[in-house]
Amino acid sequence: MFTGLVEKTGVLVQRSREGDAGHLRIDADPWADALSPGESVAVDGVCLTLTGVEGRTLEFDVLEETFRLTNLGDKDEGVRVNLERALRFGDRLGGHIVNGHVDGVGEVRRFESIGRDWVLEVSCSDDLLAGIVYKGCVSCNGVSLTIVERDNAAFSVHLIPETYERTSLSDLTQRDPVNLEIDIVGKYVRSLLEDGQIDARITWEELQSRGLVADGNVESGA
Repeated sequence: MFTGLVEKTGVLVQRSREGDAGHLRIDADPWADALSPGESVAVDGVCLTLTGVEGRTLEFDVLEETFRLTNLGDKDEGVRVNLERALRFGDRLGGHIVNGHVDGVGEVRRFESIGRDWVLEVSCSDDLLAGIVYKGCVSCNGVSLTIVERDNAAFSVHLIPETYERTSLSDLTQRDPVNLEIDIVGKYVRSLLEDGQIDARITWEELQSRGLVADGNVESGA
């Protein structure tokens, strides 16, 4: 599990594909607490297992399905990627809960500066948009961001200078593919509603019966 707070960026130095699998080699500054083979690292928001470390080089095996369902299969050697180490128990959760399981790929529709900040507008499929809510969270290439606008074809997020300067999002240009992971809480709620396991027409009495609110009268405006 991750938080969407990118710890550093690396450079993709090699991407190879053989049959149903492939391999990535990424150059990155070492962590103070050294990485070990077998642990999880989010690469542009994709949870991958580290298979080897040699100096500054990190190595990952990648399934063909991962290449197909994310933007990792389209990346050129030499581009920057966002890196985040998996959480440990007791770590601060500063962004939001990110699994590293990409839901789909969006496309940059607009990326421009407004004052000191940047506005990133991403178009995506209707299925992905269904999980996007105003002021909710989304992971874009592994970066935890807050939704500021949404229409029937795209959503927008704002990047503060810190995010722009410390992540590879600053390298994006129009029509670039972006890995998207929708907020896990929203996905669970949507799944329960679609499966009919909970009634969308929730009443106050229903909330009380489930122990989610206290019993008693509630005055208007309280």
